[in-house]
Amino acid sequence: MRLYRVLILAACCWPLGAAPAHAQTWGTVTGTVTDSVQGAPLPGVTVLVEGTDFGTATSADGRYRLELPTGRYTLRFSAVGFATRVDSVTVAEGTTQLDATLASTVLKMDELTVTDGAVPNRPGVYKVDPADVQNMPTPFKDGFRALKTTPGVATNNELTQQYSVRGGGYNENLVFINGFEIFFPFRPRQGEQEGMGLLNPALASDITFYTGGFPPEYGGKLSSALDVQYVRPESDPLSGSVDLSTLDASAHLQSSALGGDLGWGFGMRRAQPGRFFGTQDLKGDYSPRFTDLQGTVSYRFSDRVSVEALGIWADNTFDLEPEERTTYFGVISLDPERPSDFKALRASLNGARTDGYTTTFGGVRLHTDLSDRLKLAHDFAYFGTRETESFNIQSDRRVCEVDPTQGDNSANCFLRGRSSVTRFADNVVSVQRRTGRGRYEWDLDRQTLKGGWHLRGLHFDDNLNERTVIDGKAADRDSTLVNSIRDDESFNEYQMGGHLQDAVDVLPTEGRLTITGGVRADYFSFNDEWTVSPRLSGRFVATDRLTLTGAWGIYHQKPTYRELRGTPQFGRTIDNALDPSIQSQRSIQYVLGGEYFFPDRRLYLRAEAYYKDLDDLISYTIEDVRVNYSGENDTYGYTYGVDFQLRGELVPGLESWFNYSYLVSRERFTDAALARYVDQAPRGYAGEYRDRRDGLLPRPTDQRHTFSAFVQDYVPGDKSWKVHMRLLYGSGLPYTPVAPPPNPGGERANSDERQSGDRMTGRLPAYRRVDVGATKRIELVQNGIGGPVHLELTLEVLNLFDMDNTVDYSWTQGYERVPKRLTPRTLNARLHLTF
Repeated sequence: MRLYRVLILAACCWPLGAAPAHAQTWGTVTGTVTDSVQGAPLPGVTVLVEGTDFGTATSADGRYRLELPTGRYTLRFSAVGFATRVDSVTVAEGTTQLDATLASTVLKMDELTVTDGAVPNRPGVYKVDPADVQNMPTPFKDGFRALKTTPGVATNNELTQQYSVRGGGYNENLVFINGFEIFFPFRPRQGEQEGMGLLNPALASDITFYTGGFPPEYGGKLSSALDVQYVRPESDPLSGSVDLSTLDASAHLQSSALGGDLGWGFGMRRAQPGRFFGTQDLKGDYSPRFTDLQGTVSYRFSDRVSVEALGIWADNTFDLEPEERTTYFGVISLDPERPSDFKALRASLNGARTDGYTTTFGGVRLHTDLSDRLKLAHDFAYFGTRETESFNIQSDRRVCEVDPTQGDNSANCFLRGRSSVTRFADNVVSVQRRTGRGRYEWDLDRQTLKGGWHLRGLHFDDNLNERTVIDGKAADRDSTLVNSIRDDESFNEYQMGGHLQDAVDVLPTEGRLTITGGVRADYFSFNDEWTVSPRLSGRFVATDRLTLTGAWGIYHQKPTYRELRGTPQFGRTIDNALDPSIQSQRSIQYVLGGEYFFPDRRLYLRAEAYYKDLDDLISYTIEDVRVNYSGENDTYGYTYGVDFQLRGELVPGLESWFNYSYLVSRERFTDAALARYVDQAPRGYAGEYRDRRDGLLPRPTDQRHTFSAFVQDYVPGDKSWKVHMRLLYGSGLPYTPVAPPPNPGGERANSDERQSGDRMTGRLPAYRRVDVGATKRIELVQNGIGGPVHLELTLEVLNLFDMDNTVDYSWTQGYERVPKRLTPRTLNARLHLTF
């Protein structure tokens, strides 16, 4: 513990300076916490000052000791398996005694219930505390980036809000806010173009993340489900927060009225991170402007009838006028017998690009409790997005051999190749989704029956107009490569389905063994396909320290419009690419896990193993964050792995965790797909296509090893200071290199038509990143409008060790790969006011 404290403090506390000292009278609170039934002392009980993270924990004999400035305080006593107790104490000089007695509790069977920090009772489920999202040092506080420190989530890009879970693709994740489904951007090419994610952590009260084995009620994606609940104030005074940093700003308010019948919350965010994006190799005038407004309202007509609504408007605009790019790559050798092969790509650019993502969402839900046991909910939601992509950029690129000892100057260049590239696009896609849904719950004492239905209309207007022209000279031959696509398409279809699930408390001892079984059925009008997905999960409490979980299920994912359209190709219309014979992708999943609790250290050790049998897959490749789909059910495969997490209060009142995951994800092309690819290959390429695509291949998300951690601590001697550290490591993801024309000297020797090399045979370098932050907490007002007013001042060092991370490669005319690197070390200052 002391080692990482010293490292963090040395890294990020020294720029802040020392806080001024003030004379203060202190006292000590001591006491013993016992069990209300047997009167036995309770070890590992967390004792916190209400409304803060200041606290301690009881020792093996149930005793605690807490030093505080003199005054009146409210202390919170909490422990797993016991009801939380809140008591007040007046601290005077000397020692004050305050004992506490905790009553044991019984875990209820509700599927998402977590009692006093206990683990959710399903496999693959993790809780994310919205306060940790605020504390975590990240470029943006949009919530999705905090998921990168969850077991099983791939790690390779700090700029994107998208994520891969247990080998799944970016579009295999469900996201719900207050039970309404929301969606990610449709057509970003790079992470910095996406804007902020629609999850506003300031409004969130509960975040539940299913990394696998999720129940039928959530839907039919293959990988994960994220369930976010926003605040629903019932009898709360006005409260809120204001957050300002060098990259973004936000504010939120929440309160209740009419005796608690009316509750509301409202949030606003604005980010202009041009300085952050401009730290990359590509220099220019970055002008991103990301804005969103969100609000939630609930009104209770009576004890049994209420209504809630959620509204979101987001406008993300990314403007760039590029100027120049210099990227160094190759090998520097210190061995005189092995000369260096060090190069630089230098590009002069002119033109501009503008990417826009405007999203509108509105949803309303009616809750009706027919009785204490029977509950009904009906809702309607609209989700619309308009995404524009416009650029016309010309670049003059030179590849040079450079002498690493001569510095960065234009004269240090032995020209190896030169090309001129023109890229143009004027693309627009408009998406509208209208969803009606009904959900029903019947509580039968030790059994909970749930069911529901949904009906969704889909409308896409897709307009493509883009071209790329490359002129250059490499390998002593002139070349011109032209690629042009211009097409438009309207897509109107509908989806519908229903689900039924039953959770049963099986054994005589309540809460010992819970079995949940269910099935969902879904229909998609485009391919006239019904799918049926049975699922089963269980949780067994072996002892008060050991819990075992398991799940099995079939998951179908209806093809999305992006998967149906595939990757637009020259000479082929979108309408021809939309294949009504395509089927839903299928995954049969097996999950087995366990968790052990160490009460003396307040730590949980959790392990989960999983296996996915994958069929009818739609293959894809990834360029930065752009996913290129084949548009066909052309592969099948498997994924297996294991996730470990050690989580708990290394410091009383501050939770930290460490994760490690191992993953293998493979796929194989079907015989029919191989035959089609060989037939469609250009002359001279048939043999290479067969060799490249045959056999068992890594999937694009086959990240073998990942490690992540989030560590919190106080500054020794002053608990108004906190330090936070986030560590991310992900081994290299596979990619497909570009290959020169085959048969040198043969019939295609003078061709410049580039083709993919051996599929997924390359590996990107490992992703490594350490972000740290130090926060000073100041109480401005003790009795504000709704309580104390606190100010937190934070300095963050993003990418502390300035590690070079590569997200993708571009290719020169000489078929040399040039890395596209992510952001270097950046400082960010933040002010956070809560009231």
